[in-house]
Amino acid sequence: MVPGILALNGPTASGKSTLAVDIAVALAWRGQGAEIVNADAMLVYRGMDIGTAKPTVAERRGVRHHLLDILDVTQTATVAQFQARARAAIADCRARGVLPIVVGGSALYMRAILDHFDFPGTDATVRARWEAELARVGPEALHAVLAERAPGTAAEIQPGNGRRTVRALEVLELTGGHAPNLPEWTYALEGVTSIGLDLDRATMDARIIDRVDAMWAAGLVDEVRGLERRGLRDGVTAVKAIGYRQVLQYLDGDLTEDEARAAVVKATKRFARRQLSWFRRDHRIDWRDATTPGLATAIADHLAQDPR
Repeated sequence: MVPGILALNGPTASGKSTLAVDIAVALAWRGQGAEIVNADAMLVYRGMDIGTAKPTVAERRGVRHHLLDILDVTQTATVAQFQARARAAIADCRARGVLPIVVGGSALYMRAILDHFDFPGTDATVRARWEAELARVGPEALHAVLAERAPGTAAEIQPGNGRRTVRALEVLELTGGHAPNLPEWTYALEGVTSIGLDLDRATMDARIIDRVDAMWAAGLVDEVRGLERRGLRDGVTAVKAIGYRQVLQYLDGDLTEDEARAAVVKATKRFARRQLSWFRRDHRIDWRDATTPGLATAIADHLAQDPR
């Protein structure tokens, strides 16, 4: 019997990584192998450990994790590449009779992996022209151009996200139109069980503050210094990760260390709310209270009874 797929969704600091390992261990006791497929774009980067809350080897408790530490910080992570890698890892797990647990906080990445989700082509010349325009006018001004041409698409992109704005304008030019909404909620893969971890806002905010404090105590600033020497500033995606860009601002003298720490907390809280807003749109997700005792056991029992 080919096992199904568990998709574990939720905002940052909701405990997804720990719960995924707990579920995998609980399933192993029931005779069902399980491995974790990372669906977080920043966990793919080697050396970005503290600021991404990447599970340590000890925290993985012997459970195999796919798509961790596969890129250098100078390399670009794209959704299309991630989709291909994640689906290959999922297929490998299922071919071996192992249940893949897909864990991520990005609705876009989770949907790209699990749903019917095709990517338009690309053109280096067109993209280079829009990238040059981005460098000339800045992300907010370029986003205004997109908003004028495709307001529905612009509404789905943060004004400061120059990379996604460039991509949207490239696709708009190549296709003559850019879909304002993501595709329908239809799984491309069979046997998906999708669970979401829910937290009340006060608990989530408290966890975020504690997490940022722990990152600072663990040496986030030194981690960023080391990555800077390895080319962090030359990357396209890694350098924009929450925590890393604020520490770089501190190292540049644009923020004090306390200001940088406060900025990380603020950005993380804002990101967590945005994550929940996106996930709430998916009617297929079975929401569970992240603080429920015995949650991993309950989920493992359900999966063991109905592996498909």
